[in-house]
Amino acid sequence: MRTLIRYLSYPLIAGGAAVLLVVLADHGVSYWPVFPVIVVAAIVSVALLERIAPFEKAWNRDHGGDTAVDAAHFLASYLLIQSAVASAFGLRAWLPETWGLWPHAAPMVVQVLLAGAVMDLGLYAMHRASHAHGLLWRLHSIHHSPERLYWLNGGRRHPLSALVLAGPGLTVLLLLGATPIAVGAWLSFMSVHLAFQHANLDYRLGPFRHLLGVSEMHRWHHKREFEDAQVNFGEVWLIWDYLFKTFHDAPRSPGAGEVGLYGDPMPERYWHQLRWPFLR
Repeated sequence: MRTLIRYLSYPLIAGGAAVLLVVLADHGVSYWPVFPVIVVAAIVSVALLERIAPFEKAWNRDHGGDTAVDAAHFLASYLLIQSAVASAFGLRAWLPETWGLWPHAAPMVVQVLLAGAVMDLGLYAMHRASHAHGLLWRLHSIHHSPERLYWLNGGRRHPLSALVLAGPGLTVLLLLGATPIAVGAWLSFMSVHLAFQHANLDYRLGPFRHLLGVSEMHRWHHKREFEDAQVNFGEVWLIWDYLFKTFHDAPRSPGAGEVGLYGDPMPERYWHQLRWPFLR
């Protein structure tokens, strides 16, 4: 069972969700409620698999009430994603049909991948900036503060940090006149991928880990030694890390006691964490 989970969980769940989302988008299926239901089902599957085949058993246990806080962050982040999709549909309806340079006649899979490339490059650029500049880092450091990694961590972000990270890519897609359902399909897949990226799940992708930012690669980005964590910034694809020399791989990714932040502890309560970046 663990062997099947190790090698088939990501291809079947994330890969299956990706194919289903593209097919539904191509057939003109309404985004709401179908796409969010697929995302929730996939993420719940990841959470359940963590209980069967954890990477670190200790990471399945609550750390000082962090589960409730992470759930609040996750809900806020997911509502922001839904707001971004709603904005894409709403703004596109007000624009002329000839607006932008988007290849509307291209196959849906091409449009979704193109939307993903634009979003992912923007996320990579702003992610690196969030590690290099004062206030951006304080906002982003909330995401790095947990001392365990599991499926809820993907949504542990200050709302302003989420806007900083995703804003440029979404703006470019709007200016290009992107098809809203293609953007929605990519954001839906990205939500599933982020659950896998931070999952406390013993799964492997073999050589494909060099292409996708899955957990065995992303754990290096959460390593407690900050100078060692300036690697593997890619949200979905790691091609940007190859191009800009921030890619890192090693036989064993960090485990219990090796992730989190040095320095003053992060406040434990959700609202206190939202205030924390502006009080330092």
